[in-house]
Amino acid sequence: MEVQEMKISSQAFEHEGAMPAKYTCDGNEVSPPLHIEGIPQGTITLALIAEDPDAPKGIFDHWLVWNIDPVSDIEEGGRPGISGKNGAGKTGYHGACPPNGTHRYFFYLFALDTDIDLPEGASRQELQDAMQGHIIGQGSLMGTYQRN
Repeated sequence: MEVQEMKISSQAFEHEGAMPAKYTCDGNEVSPPLHIEGIPQGTITLALIAEDPDAPKGIFDHWLVWNIDPVSDIEEGGRPGISGKNGAGKTGYHGACPPNGTHRYFFYLFALDTDIDLPEGASRQELQDAMQGHIIGQGSLMGTYQRN
């Protein structure tokens, strides 16, 4: 199955640009607004994985969400879909909060040809397993953050 490329952007920051403090532990810790283009025909739901690959103990999950309606905009601070367990052991969005230096924050979006049958609080591994063979589109956006 061919996976179509989607374009994800945010009016809050440029791809590979600095994320405003509002979306971090130094601000309101709300999720940034996301704009999606190129959602493939046949998309039933979207799934989102936001991570920090530069965390001291390895990849830190900041946001796991699935069964998001296939819409072109996820609003700032929105709670679309069902949330999985983030790296802090909670559900929902966990703002950027790097302990040192500049970290990269990737927002990976997946278009799926099915609903994901997982309960709230499921793990990243469970989400990835459930998405296997159902990804028909994907895209990513990366922002950076460094605490003062």
